[in-house]
Amino acid sequence: MAAHLKKRVYEEFSKVVQIPHEETPAKKLRLSKPSKSAALHIDLCKATNSTDALQYLLQFARKPVEAESVEGVVRILLEHYYKETDNSVRLKIASLLGLLSKTQGFSPDCIVDDAINTLSNEKSHQVLAQLLDTLLVIGTQLPESPALRLRLVEVAYKHLSDTYFGVRNKCLQLLGCLGMVDAPVGKENEGPGTSLGGLRDVQSIISDYFGDQDPRVRTAALKAMLQLHERGMKIHQIIYDQACRLLTDDYEQVRSAAVQMVWVLSQLYPESIVPIPSSNEEIRLVDDAFGKISHMVSDGSWMVRVQAAKTLGSMLQVSPHFLEQTLDKKLMSDLRRKRTAHERAKELFASGEFSSGRKWADDAPKEKLDTNTVNLIASGACGAFVHGLEDEMFEVRIAAVEALCHLARSSPSFAEKCLDFLVDMFNDEIEEVRLQSIHVLREISTHITLREDQLDTVLAVLEDSSRDIREALHELLCYTNVSTKECIQLALLELLKNLNKYPTDRNSVWKCLKFLGSRHPTLVLPLVPELLSTHPYFDTPEPDMDDPAYIAVLVLVFNAAKSCPTMPALFSDHTFRHYAYLRDSLSHLVPPLRLPGRKQVYGLDSVDSGPGSGSVESAQLFLQQSLNRVSTIQNLEASGAQDLLDLTIRDLQRLGELQTELAGAADFCATYLRCQLLLMKALQEKLWNMAVPLCLKQNVTATAAAQQILEETYKLEFLYSGLESRQVATIHHVRLQAKALQLVLTSVHTSHCERFLQDVESFQRLFLTELPHLQDSFVDKLLELMPRLSSCKPVELVKILQTTLRQSGLLQLRLPEQIHRATATIIEPTGESDNPLRFTSGLVVALDIDATLEHVQDPQNTVKVQVLYPDGQSHVIHPKPGDFRKPGPHRHRLITQVYLSHTAWTEPSQIEVRLLLAYSSSSTSLTSPSKLGWSESLESLPAAEAAVEGTIPFSKAVKVFIMPKPARR
Repeated sequence: MAAHLKKRVYEEFSKVVQIPHEETPAKKLRLSKPSKSAALHIDLCKATNSTDALQYLLQFARKPVEAESVEGVVRILLEHYYKETDNSVRLKIASLLGLLSKTQGFSPDCIVDDAINTLSNEKSHQVLAQLLDTLLVIGTQLPESPALRLRLVEVAYKHLSDTYFGVRNKCLQLLGCLGMVDAPVGKENEGPGTSLGGLRDVQSIISDYFGDQDPRVRTAALKAMLQLHERGMKIHQIIYDQACRLLTDDYEQVRSAAVQMVWVLSQLYPESIVPIPSSNEEIRLVDDAFGKISHMVSDGSWMVRVQAAKTLGSMLQVSPHFLEQTLDKKLMSDLRRKRTAHERAKELFASGEFSSGRKWADDAPKEKLDTNTVNLIASGACGAFVHGLEDEMFEVRIAAVEALCHLARSSPSFAEKCLDFLVDMFNDEIEEVRLQSIHVLREISTHITLREDQLDTVLAVLEDSSRDIREALHELLCYTNVSTKECIQLALLELLKNLNKYPTDRNSVWKCLKFLGSRHPTLVLPLVPELLSTHPYFDTPEPDMDDPAYIAVLVLVFNAAKSCPTMPALFSDHTFRHYAYLRDSLSHLVPPLRLPGRKQVYGLDSVDSGPGSGSVESAQLFLQQSLNRVSTIQNLEASGAQDLLDLTIRDLQRLGELQTELAGAADFCATYLRCQLLLMKALQEKLWNMAVPLCLKQNVTATAAAQQILEETYKLEFLYSGLESRQVATIHHVRLQAKALQLVLTSVHTSHCERFLQDVESFQRLFLTELPHLQDSFVDKLLELMPRLSSCKPVELVKILQTTLRQSGLLQLRLPEQIHRATATIIEPTGESDNPLRFTSGLVVALDIDATLEHVQDPQNTVKVQVLYPDGQSHVIHPKPGDFRKPGPHRHRLITQVYLSHTAWTEPSQIEVRLLLAYSSSSTSLTSPSKLGWSESLESLPAAEAAVEGTIPFSKAVKVFIMPKPARR
């Protein structure tokens, strides 16, 4: 009451004093605006020495500054800058000017003149370098001002003659970031290297400093030139000779930048002809650059060697004979160009006679050549990759392997020649190098066929203790071609040894043999009697179908039989029975075979009816027709509409099972239609005919339906990838309907109504571009009524929502090009064992988890493992990032351990293990800060919209027997 009276008295007093003091409030507002600068000014005035001033500046740098206060703060800093005599304080002020220029929403063009003026009287080189850095920041913040950029470039050009390397570095950096090729720089009689004082272009100015006495300046000059190239300016070819000379510089940073510069020029002018020193020969520029960069693979610095090796991999335009020379350490005929036999015969004929032997040295060469000076290609290029693959640093070896991969993919002949070198890398001491060489051989496997000796070296890696190495090798063997049946026999024998030593590799080995058999049917055919232990006269014992090794042999044989119709004649009767069993239990490994005459007995005469392009097109047509049919439910009665939705959902689910290519799209549509069906059923309840307060506590069905719709919408948004903005808007629209239904059913609290209105506003802001496609929808009607909704009471709001919900129809769903559903399959544990894991209660036991993930985005942050105990306890474990592998596009592999613990049980019981996909509504791509304006970041979103988190099960649960035993006393 007292506060209210004070407020009234203050208002009356303000009215009285308003006329004689009209400008007083305005002055107060103007004085309160530069509060940051005023506080900084007071602090700096309090400083008695440079140490205190520096301390105040350091404290000020930790505080944020608003955009409207920046200019005032800069004025205070500049005022103190001119008064300050200590270099360290001026240096800090110059640094702060650069930081303040980056403030969001502030345009630094108003402080350019002051920043440039500070340069004229500055004597300290360090402060001068910092001021130039500030000018660089200002220039990059104002890219659309050519006049300003030209002015800053002139300033940099003026200070290039400074004796301090840091100033020259910053000037060169400024020229590289802001310089323009078409705008000449410099004034008369200014700058280094200007003979007649004319205007010069930026590239010639920068290239003058390739020969600077300080290596840091030489490096900065090269990087500035590279910066010009990145900005889209074409570097002059004349720079090539200067860059080549810098490849022999004493400092590794210079050599490293020179390698980049030579590579850039080789890509810009690959077909240009350059002369070879000390000879009359000429060579393509890209070949010359390749030879020079190859020489750098033997550089003294391992960092330069890594960069040179990586750079070689991107030089795909090099001539084949230069490329192949990198694998041979022998010099090619003293590195001279070989003359053809025709040229030699022509020269002999022109001489008029053959050598008679009577004259001394009459057949001696007419010219004396020094092999040290006549080079077609730098000697380092001879065997460059051999040097790289034998380097002492594993980083260089990895870079050389990757470069070989890039070059071999574009040249089949080079792929064959580098095969032996890559196979040798399988024996490297570093696991990462071995793994990379296996991946590289896998990528170029289409160009090569392994010999038996090479295959022997490859298969030796199966003894490796690393699971990643073994599985990568299995993947390699899937796509490798071998030359003889002995190779198939050797591969099968080694894979069976691998299976015996590492039983957990079972699925990987089976998959490997599947592809090995399908790629080499003619080589497997002569081995069938030996592999299946058949005999032409005697019956042989039937092998055990539980033996993984026997299943592995059958997988190899059956996949080879698919392309070899004569092979089934070699099968015994039990082999046909085993085929029928495996075709049902391991259908992803055993193909359908055409086996004449056995249809009635075993039902094996199944033609390969794999999904072709025609069946996919017809399935897509059926999917679209189903969605079009559903759009007509507006004209049906409630019961008929619900029956149509039920039938369509069932059809779509069946379509997803039959056509794997459309499984994601079919499941997505079925889930969306299920949400609409639930909404329709909830809105058709008889209780809606009662007064609202009477049915609040009775309509349990509608409340459960609203909650289920919310859960389904989160599945739609986060379980499927490839969604466009239109689909996400449709999902959010259904979610808004479910929230409106919840609001109508549960309560009429003011806070709930306000949160719902915030959700509507958030929807309008996020999907502004999609609103034209949502005409006559629920949200469209709400937005029309928004002024009324904002001011009405909760009870009236609920009535409006109830009416709008029942009047709004089905929103048509439009499918994007590709939708994929995130799926997970747990390989281990299988859940088939009846032997419980026994451990002492209170302690832990490790359970190995092996799962494959398909179409999961960012699995390191979203995938979790859930363990559900029989007593209802649930543990959620977040795997380490290192537990995830990526064997292929859109595929991940999770190999981890889960630790289980519990109190003592009286008998074994099952726990359930499943994988969960975690989501957060703030992580959707449409609400990320990068997609919104500065004022529409996540902080401005309503709390209800930005904080919804949960998990979605996306794998089948696997049951595992465990038995915690009581501890012994």
